[in-house]
Amino acid sequence: MFKKIIIPSAAFLVMSAMAFYTVKMEGPLYSKQENSKSSNHKPVVVLELFTSQGCSSCPPADVLLDKVKKQYPDEVFALSYHVDYWNYIGWEDPFSKSAFTKKQRGYNLKFRSRSNYTPQVVVNGQEHFVGSNTSKMYEKIKSYASNPPVNQIVLNEVVEDGERVKFNYQIEGNLTGKQLRAVLVLDERTTLVKRGENRNRTLKNSNIVVAEKYLTRPISEGSSFIEIPPILSKNESFSLMLISESQDLTITGAAKSELRG
Repeated sequence: MFKKIIIPSAAFLVMSAMAFYTVKMEGPLYSKQENSKSSNHKPVVVLELFTSQGCSSCPPADVLLDKVKKQYPDEVFALSYHVDYWNYIGWEDPFSKSAFTKKQRGYNLKFRSRSNYTPQVVVNGQEHFVGSNTSKMYEKIKSYASNPPVNQIVLNEVVEDGERVKFNYQIEGNLTGKQLRAVLVLDERTTLVKRGENRNRTLKNSNIVVAEKYLTRPISEGSSFIEIPPILSKNESFSLMLISESQDLTITGAAKSELRG
């Protein structure tokens, strides 16, 4: 199944595809003995899903991402970025942002892809595939989990005061040409979609990015904060993630801390 939309302002074609496979995963993703040969750093697999409540192909990808996050809570860092280019068909995704569409476009320029599409998963900023492709998802998780990260990040003294999240961090490894991004990720929320391709469906979205802040001059040990957006209710669980990336958007490390969990 393919979806096509034209975005006049960007003049590019948006396509999405669905692919369903089943695989059986048994045992740990990596051997502690194998991993310790090169580094004591734990593997980092950052999965960034570009999705939308207005896209009928996206719910299976949302479910798959949440499934692998729960299967591999230590290795997998799950992020759902809701893009805004599906809003035109009648349902405005409350989590969508033009900045997330721009982020996706940045990745696709790197990948030399002419179009954005949903659902799209980007793995460690290095490659992409259709987010509902189960076999590809497990294949890439296993592959990237076999390599230690370039940067080891530790979060500590993470404190929420109702308006912002403050945190300290420590980073090992070369930081030349790197930047950090702090991300607030809502665990889940259920929405009754009244219009668009998913009209009259109740969707449970998970791992929703609700705020993002860049630190362009990271140091090996520092502190920062990120504002809590109004869309996040006081009784909802969320997480803070801190991700390091190079100038070409390759992810080199990550850490996370649960809040209100």
